[in-house]
Amino acid sequence: MSVTTSDEALSDSYALETHGLIKRFGASTAVDGVDLRVPRGSAFGYLGPNGAGKTTLIRVLLGLTRADGGSMSLLGYSVPRHRDQALVRVGAIVDEPRFSGHLTGRQNLQILAAAREPEAPGRIDASLERVGLSHRANDRVSKYSMGMRQRLGVASCLLGDPQLLILDEPMNGLDPAGMQDMRAMIRSFVAEGRTVVLSSHLLDEIERTCDAVAIVDHGKVIRQGPIAELLAGTPLELQVECSTPPHALALLKETNLDAAISVNDGGLTLVFAANTNREVIAEVNRVLVEGGVSVYRLQADQASLESWFLEVTSRLGGPE
Repeated sequence: MSVTTSDEALSDSYALETHGLIKRFGASTAVDGVDLRVPRGSAFGYLGPNGAGKTTLIRVLLGLTRADGGSMSLLGYSVPRHRDQALVRVGAIVDEPRFSGHLTGRQNLQILAAAREPEAPGRIDASLERVGLSHRANDRVSKYSMGMRQRLGVASCLLGDPQLLILDEPMNGLDPAGMQDMRAMIRSFVAEGRTVVLSSHLLDEIERTCDAVAIVDHGKVIRQGPIAELLAGTPLELQVECSTPPHALALLKETNLDAAISVNDGGLTLVFAANTNREVIAEVNRVLVEGGVSVYRLQADQASLESWFLEVTSRLGGPE
């Protein structure tokens, strides 16, 4: 199957778009018919376990390896036909940032800027300041921590004033403070109207950082959409702390509430079906109070992205 490059098949409304994208390595299919649509001006997570094909997809998009089928576009440009035009405004980190350790951060950026458009050298200082490295710009990269090298990688992306940033596992090796700084930086890019695509297996960070996600496993996208919409289809769990749990259980079983109810230490746990209206929480409180049960606490929990992810993916682990 050959790669389709028809401009008519691709839309300018997405920063990144693929249709039926395929990449094989011998008998193994690393990217298996992937349909992906990343809205402009969003933070989008490409989320999956190690070995799911995340890095391979990025390599295909950037033209670092050839696709075996399907079509794709970056910033409205069909690739590989218009790859050069597309990549002018794309900044990417694949795997982890690699720099010459014996050179300073500034010197590394000067070398990279020299290979870009004439305006790129003039963006070096602003890029270093944006990622918080101005005070270490003249230190050798060999002295940088993992977090600082990640920041320098983002600075290198900014040299081209990108409309689209594609970052492969940008949180890897960062401590909690470094993750928080990276998250804030990514959100600031989106606030400027840029699009950021994050490939990651760190579910908590994706949930905190991104507007939408695609879940990938065994090379296939198995779910995609806004995080809020994906999680809206998960069960609602209600923790009830009350004075007399057995009496509360008896009262609730006499209602028509559609929930699985169990008694725990100090209260009840009610699990409602997906898409249950949250008004049911008020109804539970009303039934118990009118039945003479003192309610000390009601806590409703929607599933986290992590718990939902573990339900819809089939395995974790393995080499990328």
